[in-house]
Amino acid sequence: MSMAIAVYCGSRFGDGPAFRACARALGRLIGVAGDTLVYGGGRVGLMGEVADATLAAGGRVVGVIPQALMDREVGHAGLTELHVVQTMHERKQLMATRADAFIALPGGIGTLEELYEVWSWQQLGYHDKPVALLNVDGYYDALLEFMRVSHSRGFVSDTQHEALMVDDDAPRLLERVRVAAAKATAPDDYSRI
Repeated sequence: MSMAIAVYCGSRFGDGPAFRACARALGRLIGVAGDTLVYGGGRVGLMGEVADATLAAGGRVVGVIPQALMDREVGHAGLTELHVVQTMHERKQLMATRADAFIALPGGIGTLEELYEVWSWQQLGYHDKPVALLNVDGYYDALLEFMRVSHSRGFVSDTQHEALMVDDDAPRLLERVRVAAAKATAPDDYSRI
């Protein structure tokens, strides 16, 4: 079964080759499987890497980018679909609607915000799609420790803590996401957001 996977990641490359390599590897896996990448529509940084790798492997790529970022000439012109929207809220909602699952690669503030938003939406019952974190080269180790503290201190429930899939291996994480996505049954309800 093919699926649409939203990937959140940096518009920069980071400080080591492992980040670019992982973005390319995940993009290849998505493309070879005949899946669709749903992402922020940029041509720069890890965003561009994952999109280009998906396209090169024969996959479909759906980009969603706000007009303000298109105006800065960071939009990717070679995608299967490119949706230009007015606001970041529209971008995130359209990406969530089009996706069957969510995976975060290394990135900065925007990536964290997107990850936490879809994870929070899952907790609130707006969707039951899998939410995953690809921990490349230990990038998210400190965040995961913080989440363990949040859980142990009673601010994150057992269910929600366990709901975030974490792995450092792209093929293994993608397979886990695929299995979980096949089990998702609840219809999306983003109308209350």
